Amino acid sequence: MCGAPSKNDNNEIYSAADASASNPDSAASIDDINNGKKRESKREELEEEHGGENVDALRKELNSVREELRKAKESSEASLNKLKYLMADFDNYRKQLEKQAASKTESIKAELLQKFLNIRDDLLRALSVAKKSMTEPVVIEGLEGILRNIDSLLSSEGVREIETVGTPFDPNIHDAVAHSARDDTEENTVTAEIRKGYMLYDKVLRPSLVEISKIVKNSVSDTNKEPDSQGG
Repeated sequence: MCGAPSKNDNNEIYSAADASASNPDSAASIDDINNGKKRESKREELEEEHGGENVDALRKELNSVREELRKAKESSEASLNKLKYLMADFDNYRKQLEKQAASKTESIKAELLQKFLNIRDDLLRALSVAKKSMTEPVVIEGLEGILRNIDSLLSSEGVREIETVGTPFDPNIHDAVAHSARDDTEENTVTAEIRKGYMLYDKVLRPSLVEISKIVKNSVSDTNKEPDSQGG
């Protein structure tokens, strides 16, 4: 059980009340304290209100930055894709130019080698005439030496002879200019080489001029039969 206030407690309460009543400055201090608490509370309310506004502003700014970042990312990806396409187009263009240059080089090389082949043909004819006309051996040896040098040059550039006699006729590498009736070989077999042909690696530099076989079938006619003596 709670006891009643003692006489001393009552005396202190009365003394404080009497002191406040008798001292106006003390009463003013209490009011100042109360007013300060009210101002502090108001300030806190204002801070909370303005703090909420600041958070909303920061959120909006953050969303705006995110949107700008997204657009910048999309733009950079689009630019990167365009760059990749341009690089691919440039690479294809470069390869096309290289291919055209290589083709042009091969064409010029083939034309030059064909001129050497014509010189070789003339040299072979000269050598044949020299041997038939009993030309001095030193001249023949000189012509044969030149022929060996030309053959060595052609071989070093990838030129090789096309096989002809005894092989099946191939229109891709052979050019038939004559036919011969043969019954000892299959039809369309190369029987003679009129002009030698050459390959430049895997391409025809000059086709071979050849003669090919044709099988001739004899037909039996009735013109040799004896006439009917009883016919009238």
